[in-house]
Amino acid sequence: MSQGQPTALVTGASSGIGAASARALSAAGFHVVLAARRLDRLQRLAAELDGRAAVVDVTDDDSIDELVAGLGSLDLIVHSAGGALGLEPVVEADLGRWREMFETNVIGVARLTQAVIAHLRASSRGHVIIIGSVAGQEVYPGGAGYTAAKHAANALTRTLRWELSAEGIRVTEIAPGLVRTEFSLVRFDGDAERADAVYRGLTPLSAEDVAEAVAFAATRPPHVDIDYIALKPVAQVSTTVANRV
Repeated sequence: MSQGQPTALVTGASSGIGAASARALSAAGFHVVLAARRLDRLQRLAAELDGRAAVVDVTDDDSIDELVAGLGSLDLIVHSAGGALGLEPVVEADLGRWREMFETNVIGVARLTQAVIAHLRASSRGHVIIIGSVAGQEVYPGGAGYTAAKHAANALTRTLRWELSAEGIRVTEIAPGLVRTEFSLVRFDGDAERADAVYRGLTPLSAEDVAEAVAFAATRPPHVDIDYIALKPVAQVSTTVANRV
């Protein structure tokens, strides 16, 4: 890390949008701290980017305390940890999975933001970026647990923007639609056929497409806040409607 180089902390950095965002931010000149639960993947990426790997579970206070104790300066946090579990109707839903989605997508964001806010306040360019979803604005059958969590993440982001604007801290939500990552594979408990069907007949976004939006928001002049970016494949009209061939 060179003197004067800005530092970004990226959660969920072991794969998908988190890993792609870490690469994009490194290319944009950030020193990147990569945080996730899978150390082997983190170490490989950290070596590639000349960054730092930190094993972190955003649902665990002790894990976060250990991370923050090892931080020096911090200018940007990208909350990418999260995801969906299951696709059952409300009356059949596993509420334990709902709790897990809220813990990672909502409470984890609040918990880690609280933990690093002093660092962001000390920076002249403090910035919080939250990876939301178009599901934070829409609903669909079977998606109540996830859409509720992402609606909450959207509300959290907009409220945080209001609360921190007077301090010069920027707050951004990046809300993608269909992105081909491990998202659907995790949602469907490793069922690759079911996961592949989500993207069949169209060209989905890549993790790199979303990461470009992250890097764009992060590299605007300090007086410019990108409040919200929604991006979808051209073929996707909404969470439930897409033009497939």
